[in-house]
Amino acid sequence: MKNLIIVESPAKGRTINNFLGKEYKVVASKGHIRDLPKNNFGIDIDENGQFIPKYSIPRDSAQTVKELKALAKEAQTIYIATDEDREGEAIGYHIAMAIGKEPESLPRIVFHEITKGAIKHALENPRRLDMNSINAQQTRRLLDRIVGYKLSPLLASKIQKGLSAGRVQSSTLKIVVDREREIQAFVSEEYWSIEALFEQTIEASIYEFEGTKLEKLSIKNEAMADAIVSAAKSEHFIVDSIEKTLRKTKPSPPFMTSTLQQSASTQLGFPPKKTMMIAQKLYEGVKTDQGTAGVITYMRTDSLNLAKEAIFAARDHIKSAYGEKYLPEKPRNYLTKAKAAQEAHEAIRPTMVEFTPKIAANWLGSDELKLYTLIYNRFLACQMVDADIESQTIIFKGAKTAFKASGRKLLFHGFYIVAGYNEKDKLLPNLIRDSSASLDEIKPQQHFTEPPPRYNEASLIKKLESVGIGRPSTYAPTITILQTRQYIEIESKRIHPTEIAFSVTELLEKHFSEIVDSGFTSEMEETLDKIGEGEEDWQKVLSDFYGPFMQKIESGKKEIQTQKIAIPTGEKCPECGSELLLKKGRYGEFIACSNFPTCKYTKNTKGEEAPKAEATDEICDKCGAPMVIKDSKRGKFLACSAYPKCKNAKPLTPPKEISVPCPECGGKLQERSGKRGKFFGCTNYPKCKFIANFEPTDKKCPQCSYTMGKKTLRGKEVFECFKCKHREDG
Repeated sequence: MKNLIIVESPAKGRTINNFLGKEYKVVASKGHIRDLPKNNFGIDIDENGQFIPKYSIPRDSAQTVKELKALAKEAQTIYIATDEDREGEAIGYHIAMAIGKEPESLPRIVFHEITKGAIKHALENPRRLDMNSINAQQTRRLLDRIVGYKLSPLLASKIQKGLSAGRVQSSTLKIVVDREREIQAFVSEEYWSIEALFEQTIEASIYEFEGTKLEKLSIKNEAMADAIVSAAKSEHFIVDSIEKTLRKTKPSPPFMTSTLQQSASTQLGFPPKKTMMIAQKLYEGVKTDQGTAGVITYMRTDSLNLAKEAIFAARDHIKSAYGEKYLPEKPRNYLTKAKAAQEAHEAIRPTMVEFTPKIAANWLGSDELKLYTLIYNRFLACQMVDADIESQTIIFKGAKTAFKASGRKLLFHGFYIVAGYNEKDKLLPNLIRDSSASLDEIKPQQHFTEPPPRYNEASLIKKLESVGIGRPSTYAPTITILQTRQYIEIESKRIHPTEIAFSVTELLEKHFSEIVDSGFTSEMEETLDKIGEGEEDWQKVLSDFYGPFMQKIESGKKEIQTQKIAIPTGEKCPECGSELLLKKGRYGEFIACSNFPTCKYTKNTKGEEAPKAEATDEICDKCGAPMVIKDSKRGKFLACSAYPKCKNAKPLTPPKEISVPCPECGGKLQERSGKRGKFFGCTNYPKCKFIANFEPTDKKCPQCSYTMGKKTLRGKEVFECFKCKHREDG
């Protein structure tokens, strides 16, 4: 019979099959085919203290295992071709065990990219399954089972049913909760900025007062600001210094998993889970102008290494497409910052430099193309020369005050020709040193310091990476688990911990500090790496953790007082007769019906009922239910009474239309209100996405003929073009 190649993904299998002849048959295990059982602990501890996992084959994998066994009996050689990381190594091990083969007897082939050359090279250079890596993954799985299976029931009994804890998820949750505590404890401080306008065009900021350089928070109050402004208004200024400095900007390194997820989040608006799903498709194989192939390398990696062949291909492409001036003398090499990069051994890059985003646009879907372009451009840019930027500084000096104006000029694009340069040049005029300078305008402005921002998904992943929590394969699933367990909510792309998150974190901090300690979790990751390198005994690591942990569990059952959030009040709901419960919410305690969400009766602890939605005669245009008037932070609005089944909502007062047509499609423009205040948008949204934060007018730009808008700038009314930003006085 043919040689059998077993992969974990059907899509990956189809791509590999395209590169091989009839002597090979490629089949997929469809992921893990053996795991710890769902309905019991699944770990035995023998008389010698050895941990013995009781793996079983899930019901939905039974047919796959049956087919694999049948094919294995007929196969001349069986190749394990799962992904090259610890997870892939473990899947390969379980495949071997499930089909009745000795794991270390089967040839193991690995590749970072799914291309014809990579598959051929892998078949010519097989190795054996790495038992150290398998034991490292097995240790991780058993540790997570011990924590989850033993600690979760304790949380459920002491706080609320359905709660869970995990070695990585709980330490991640503490990071989110700690940030929220910082925000709650934050005390805002007043400070003032002072901006000035010299020579009618040069914007400058206060730099020095009475010989003391002023930092951002130096001007503490209005009195001090007034003293500086008063002094400046009475002074004669000269151009004290003019400096021009050449600054070279280096390109960013190629992507690894964490940086790809961060950039896709900030630049494309993709959640990490979506990023990894799309990257998986690009890795496993998509249609290209050269047939079906994987167009990026393996996407779960914390390495910045690049294959020499890929670097040479990039250099050839840069030379032919952009010219020698964009090519550095020597190839750029990047070092991984991770303490122990152990996933794949190469950064994320395109597999075929000739498959440019322009060509890819004919083959890939919209989201696939966006992510592929991001990866392609980052890789190509990382092998290009630095960009040259001239920084300009002018100091205007008076008797007591000095002001600083800053500018910049892009002299040479360098790698920006591929990566894109988003900043605009801010050029300062040519002035003569020691010449007089007129102060035309000065404006003090009050500010207040703001608390640290809540994490978004990108910044949380960056934090996890910096403190060593988790590995590339765990970032996205960890955030998903916290959402699923309702420990966090993502509002306007910012992560908010729920009330239950505080209760769980407080209990774990007090009684299981190591579970939520990022240092402990990071050290455990390093220990797992050592097991993978053969430097630590996996059974000893489990034993050292299990004994003390189980002692704390047993003590906790007796000593931890109940912190149940939903406490019966002994009252009956006046609307449905169910029991009323005392609950905790984000804004404190309240009383609610136990029959929620069927009954939504609530009142505060003083006995005052929550204001009910006001009925209207309007009918929901989506489901036909009556619309009601509700209150929000931004005022009253119309909402469907069938919420949460129907989430239709709209303004109580219809948006005001303006007479100016949309400059993009000719449709009607409306004045609306959003989180950042008033804005103007097209009624043909989402087909037309024109939006403006100041009012469009019928005036046309003399430079580009596009619509201009009216706004107030430094107390003056001006017209500004929405396209080229040309300004004219109003």
